[in-house]
Amino acid sequence: MTEARFISPAAGRLGVLTPGLGAVASTFIAGVMAARRGLAPPIGSVSQMAHIRLGARSEGRNPLIRDFVPLAGLDDLVFGGWDPISANAMEAARTCGVLADKDLGAISAELEGVVAMGAVFDRAWVSRLEGVRVKAVASKWEQAQALMADIEDFRGRHGCDRLVMVWCGSTEAFSEPSGVHQSAAAFEAGLRADDPGIAPSQIYAYAALQSEVPFANGAPNLTVDLPCMVELAEARGVPIAGKDFKTGQTLMKTMLAPGFKARMLGLRGWYSTNILGNRDGEVLDAPENFRSKEVSKLGVLDTILQPGVYPDLYGKIDHVVRINYYPPRGDDKEGWDSIDIFGWLGYPMQIKVDFLCRDSILAAPIVLDLALFMDLAARAGESGVQEWLSFYLKAPQAAGSAAVEHDLFIQQTKLKNTLREWMGEAPVTHSEAG
Repeated sequence: MTEARFISPAAGRLGVLTPGLGAVASTFIAGVMAARRGLAPPIGSVSQMAHIRLGARSEGRNPLIRDFVPLAGLDDLVFGGWDPISANAMEAARTCGVLADKDLGAISAELEGVVAMGAVFDRAWVSRLEGVRVKAVASKWEQAQALMADIEDFRGRHGCDRLVMVWCGSTEAFSEPSGVHQSAAAFEAGLRADDPGIAPSQIYAYAALQSEVPFANGAPNLTVDLPCMVELAEARGVPIAGKDFKTGQTLMKTMLAPGFKARMLGLRGWYSTNILGNRDGEVLDAPENFRSKEVSKLGVLDTILQPGVYPDLYGKIDHVVRINYYPPRGDDKEGWDSIDIFGWLGYPMQIKVDFLCRDSILAAPIVLDLALFMDLAARAGESGVQEWLSFYLKAPQAAGSAAVEHDLFIQQTKLKNTLREWMGEAPVTHSEAG
């Protein structure tokens, strides 16, 4: 046993703010409302449904994570957000078509009560969408101030003791860091000068951190993985995490690739293609937005397989990713993977995966877990990058100079061992005695 960390109690109401009130956010909100009414269990949520082993196997201690760690309860969550299109969560849920009417009926009035605030929106970053519910202020500095005012107004109106923010908006056009992102002072100067390199998601992140609200980025945007945001998060004592929810095809890669490596099977190529028809698919149909997603998806295999360590097995991999917008599919994404592996004496083999998934159904519990764990981190005195939450993200941020870990099972161990450590329990090593 180690000494437990002091964690402030999860007393009072926790406001969960989502920039973007579309398919993912409305599905998340509806699922939590259904769960707290006892209509459906929160399937997919590690924080709610997973157990955590404590001590040796022989001790038989295996509580639910939500009973072991002082998380906010589902009944204490209050929802809000911004959206350039939908007026409220019920309208968003009906428009995106993820959930059936039978699932929305009992909670429709409650969903209508989650009214979207006017968004900070710039079509230069999302060319395929037209924002109709946007803030009237034009300058980026004024937009940041307006978002901070929204945050404080929401906090007061809903009697929230704490807030967290999880980006559930669209993928922005690909961009590289520039001088405006190198320090908090440079970023603030850029806001005042309307620097074109500052994206809307970065304005939301700045407003959150200045308001001491933890921020997690669920899209592949360049948002908090910037020196200015890391500096600001550490200075303000606020946790951050990013980026890009790990849902369908990349989830499968982070499950399969560690298995190939564990058995020392070689990999020659991995071809991935997707079709989807929701708003995300429409946005990603623009090459500049697809590039953001492509970079996020392509970064997984090299880190897991370590081609520099195993050149004979993984030194020459053709890794291709494609996404195609196909409106008839809606939110029901289909991901095809054609995987070329090789084994003893170099003989080739193939694996085909056809994952007919529901993107928002997979993402919704991630939003819940990130919100609850980010709030926990804040109450535990954490600030800056929360690398232990890499489990949920396609392109996670590294907290230090070492390369980030992409292996799903190592990420899971890191997450659970972090919780054990904070609660004064020894890490589980899975040794024979343990």
